Amino acid sequence: MAKIIFNKQLEIDIYHMKVAGNYKGTMGQFYMLRGWSSLNPILDRPFSIFDLDGESISFLYKVIGEGTHLLSRLKENDDIKLFGPYGNGFPQVKGKVALIGGGLGLAPLYLAAKNLFSDRLVGLVHIYLGFQKNPILIDLFEKVSHRLTIDVGGYISQKININDYDYIFACGPKEMVEAVVKQKKSSNTRLYVSLEKRMGCGLGGCLSCTCETVNGNKLACKDGPVFSGEDIIFG
Repeated sequence: MAKIIFNKQLEIDIYHMKVAGNYKGTMGQFYMLRGWSSLNPILDRPFSIFDLDGESISFLYKVIGEGTHLLSRLKENDDIKLFGPYGNGFPQVKGKVALIGGGLGLAPLYLAAKNLFSDRLVGLVHIYLGFQKNPILIDLFEKVSHRLTIDVGGYISQKININDYDYIFACGPKEMVEAVVKQKKSSNTRLYVSLEKRMGCGLGGCLSCTCETVNGNKLACKDGPVFSGEDIIFG
């Protein structure tokens, strides 16, 4: 059991939660959260690690169903259970790197940007973030990038030239990720995508997060959520 430091509402249905404790994890991994004592909802809720230090861990989430609604009601010093870290995250890379996030797809990208920005082998970190309405947490991303590009109401995938970078990390809606993957086909840039899939158990037992790849069906929770972009088959 852990204590909540804050659970801030950023937009009408978007929250930023910070939890006290020394937790493990790498960029792109996720935790399962449970902030209720009743048996229902039965399943915990999965969230990418937004930030991590020796004293706390934080997450971004959108209120969609009963579980996230219960999480949104938690206050400072309330108890919460965390399980993790789970999954395979983004690799350590070097050279020129771009991060592309759409909507809440920015959630796993902040920790990635912070790690890359402080790495002497990474010469350049550019971040591209797309929003339907109001941008969030821009001040944080500005501090961990050499250039930040924001798009509101459009297509952030159209703002980037894939060939300018050695590596691309992307996370967001299926349409955005698919558009980035299509650009990759004409480039030697290495692309890694974090898939947004509904997860049940987070451990590979329920098969609810199955995704199709060139190497057969894979599980986003166990084999991912980060995959090589060229391996994903979009239905």
